[in-house]
Amino acid sequence: MLWWIWVLLGFFLLLLELLTPGGLYLLFFGISGLAVGFLTGIRLSGPLWTQWLLFSILSVLSLLLFRKPLLQRFRVKEHPTEVDSMVGESAVTLDEIATGAIGKVELRGSTWNARNVGENILSRGQRCKVEKVEGLMFWVRGQ
Repeated sequence: MLWWIWVLLGFFLLLLELLTPGGLYLLFFGISGLAVGFLTGIRLSGPLWTQWLLFSILSVLSLLLFRKPLLQRFRVKEHPTEVDSMVGESAVTLDEIATGAIGKVELRGSTWNARNVGENILSRGQRCKVEKVEGLMFWVRGQ
């Protein structure tokens, strides 16, 4: 095969890697295609079957050696969300909230939507306890 076909194949595989969600598989096949294209260009790759064999060996070997360290290096570290830690804290109602209804509460200087899951009506300014956090909604009960 001509050297420039290997180079085009390598760049095409690298482009596909950029367009697909991070698996880092096609990256190694694209780099191997570029390497075989370079070797073919300087006439060190041999006949077509040797080029394909070289491409396969380089791809699989680089995949096995370098994929895992690259994934670990670029892994996004997850941080615990602060909202989950608000369960059990005390909030102050900003509205009167009937049983089962939704209103506003203040906690840590911010206003939040809250659902009254208690048996009693929560009056304005009353302290309530956060029982559960679901998305941006607090489930509260009177103290």
